[in-house]
Amino acid sequence: MRVLGLESSCDETAAAIVDDGVLVRSDVVASQHEVHARYGGVVPELASREHVRHVLAVIDGALAQAGVGLDDVDGIAVTRGPGLVGSLLVGLSVAKGIALRRALPLVGVHHLEGHMLAVNLERPVDDPVPHPFLGYRAK
Repeated sequence: MRVLGLESSCDETAAAIVDDGVLVRSDVVASQHEVHARYGGVVPELASREHVRHVLAVIDGALAQAGVGLDDVDGIAVTRGPGLVGSLLVGLSVAKGIALRRALPLVGVHHLEGHMLAVNLERPVDDPVPHPFLGYRAK
């Protein structure tokens, strides 16, 4: 199964193409660092607007980098939270639109669980980090 993954929970717009849950064929990120740097942190309204500006180009870039088109995608995964509400709405709306138009399954991904489970993306399928495992937030 080939999945288009979208991430827009904070201040970076990202898209990736992943085959069979293990092969990352592409990963494209549009950073908003320069937009927010002058404010000393992320400004939620600006983040949302930047996602709107970049999300389609990021998706196109991920598809091109993977050498596939939307017709080759079997499903969509999208960050559903936690995150900035406006930023999440951009990614969710685009993902829902693509899924609806193309009759593709759509899966909402918990942002923090995604970080935790990403540890297995580049590991051999027969040697994943076993569950349960813990995450640690440094102070």
